[in-house]
Amino acid sequence: MSWHHLKFASRLACAAVLGAAAAMPVAAETSSWFSRDTETPVPKLAPSPKKSGEPPSASGQSGSSTIQKNIPSTVPATGDDAAYTAFDQGQYLTALKLAQEAAARGEPQANTLIGRIYTDGLGVQKDDRKAFEFFQRASDMGDVQGTFALGMSYAQGRGVKKDYKMAGELFEKAALTGNAEANYNLGLLFLNGNGKPLNPIRAYQHIRYAAEKGVPQAEYDLAELYQTGTGVDANALEAARWLSRAAEKGLSTAQYDYAVRLLQGFGLTKDEPKIPALLKAAAEKGIPGAQNRLAYVYLDGIKVKKDPIEAAKWRLIAKKNGFDDKSFDDIIAKMSKADRLKAETEASAWIDRIAVDPEMAPVP
Repeated sequence: MSWHHLKFASRLACAAVLGAAAAMPVAAETSSWFSRDTETPVPKLAPSPKKSGEPPSASGQSGSSTIQKNIPSTVPATGDDAAYTAFDQGQYLTALKLAQEAAARGEPQANTLIGRIYTDGLGVQKDDRKAFEFFQRASDMGDVQGTFALGMSYAQGRGVKKDYKMAGELFEKAALTGNAEANYNLGLLFLNGNGKPLNPIRAYQHIRYAAEKGVPQAEYDLAELYQTGTGVDANALEAARWLSRAAEKGLSTAQYDYAVRLLQGFGLTKDEPKIPALLKAAAEKGIPGAQNRLAYVYLDGIKVKKDPIEAAKWRLIAKKNGFDDKSFDDIIAKMSKADRLKAETEASAWIDRIAVDPEMAPVP
């Protein structure tokens, strides 16, 4: 597969898996197209086999699948890179025209690219139904990313009636080729019992596979599986290790959660100096809880030099984003007028900056 095909496939996968992200302070969650029910405990079953050598089984027999670290793609690459080059350069109408020509020549992946353009409304009016039809064509012609995208259409009910069972079949088909994102979403189906039988062991196996392939959200969820002993024996060290990996990749919820666990003494000792940086990264991405925690880090001088003004700044930002903390508000009220004014000015400047930067909007 060409470099542009790989790059586009990765972007399609990330957009599909991570597109509906929702962050909550220090809570287990997924950022896929549905959230795990955190109020109903998932029954703990026996741990899965530890040997490797094949992708997670599609047989449906619990405990029979294993994790393979390297699975070559079985889908041949076709066509040239012109449409993908135009897409990468933001020339979406050109990309669409070239992809339509390639699709007319019978190139499966071109249909997936067209579907992506209509899904996101890139240079054209957004049209989920048209996107679904092109994903269907791509899948029928054997394009793995098309199959995965089609599964996402069914899972999200975009352009077609929502159907978790059909989504599961498509994710399973793509997962058997080694597609990491398909394995991740398939794992979520087994974890939640939607479209697939509730099976924590199978969920663990597919999510573990995706995590080992480097999918940040899978790493984050795998940490929670180890933390709660869901589908695998509970292991606090493994939980910390995988949460650390997700945080290193820039997943904001992982950065926040891991920083909190480090503060509580449940992370890797070597990572404790990273507490301020992790909270700062999550705070800059708009997580109110991280902003408030960062305020305490500067107030108490945890791995940083004490800085009451910086602390007050982040508390004011967190307050603006709806995070209540009367105790800290009382501390700010007792600051000198000059220090309080400086903190308010810096907080306002930060808030004004994100107001013109959509990527910095507070996470709900």
